[in-house]
Amino acid sequence: MTPAGSKSPKPAARRAPKKRSPEQVARAWARQLDTKRPGLVAFVLDRLADANGRPAWQRRLDPTSELVLTILSQNSADTNAEAAFASLRAAYPSAPAPAGAFLEPRSFAGWGGRGLPDLPPPDWSAVDAAPIGELIDVIRPGGLAPQKAPRIQAALRALLANGGGYSLEFLAGMPALEARDWLAAIPGIGKKTASVVLLFSFGLPLMPVDRHVHRVSSRIGLIPSKADADAAHDYYLAMLGPEQMYETHVSLITHGRRTCHAQRPDCEHCPLAPRCRYFDPKAE
Repeated sequence: MTPAGSKSPKPAARRAPKKRSPEQVARAWARQLDTKRPGLVAFVLDRLADANGRPAWQRRLDPTSELVLTILSQNSADTNAEAAFASLRAAYPSAPAPAGAFLEPRSFAGWGGRGLPDLPPPDWSAVDAAPIGELIDVIRPGGLAPQKAPRIQAALRALLANGGGYSLEFLAGMPALEARDWLAAIPGIGKKTASVVLLFSFGLPLMPVDRHVHRVSSRIGLIPSKADADAAHDYYLAMLGPEQMYETHVSLITHGRRTCHAQRPDCEHCPLAPRCRYFDPKAE
């Protein structure tokens, strides 16, 4: 009993629950998905492999070219990015095309353009030193040139400041997330661009999430419906094994381009329809 005239003790304040990190949230989602929709990832990969083949990793371009091409493809069609990259090669050649060079476009897995001929990369020192207005005009075929030209030069200057010239090969020896963070620290380069470069250049176990991958993943229910593309990178790192990253990226992006269109998806001919929550909200 509280003595007369004294104040009742205040109840102890409740501690606010500790906020979970994005990685913890992603791991919890992966466990939940495995429990409530068992075998979904394997189903998706197997069905897409039956439809389109199972992609095998191979390097597309040297890593610096991969980085610049990926910057050029940001918010642009891949065919336009190719045109801008070809314009860079022509305006700032590093060497003449070798005799007998394969000049027909070489297609890339997971790429929506026609492909690029197997030619030497641009002279990166010349690209770095170019007046910004000139560089904007050179890459104008890719779209959004005033935004992308400064990003390209910022990326090249970050490489030069690292002490290895314009080479990105040093990233091959870094842990995947450390390498991604290094690239993503460059202005204009996010998780997606960094993950594309590291996956396609070195086979590092990262899962790039572009608009096609994000759309398909959300519709199937592989990621939460409200998760944005940036968060989706964490969900996939928790969900996939290292050996599944390349196949999952290429298979989902191919499916998004061929079947699961943003407008009027071809659900009637979709091999994933039996377990897709866009087609059937109750699909398991």
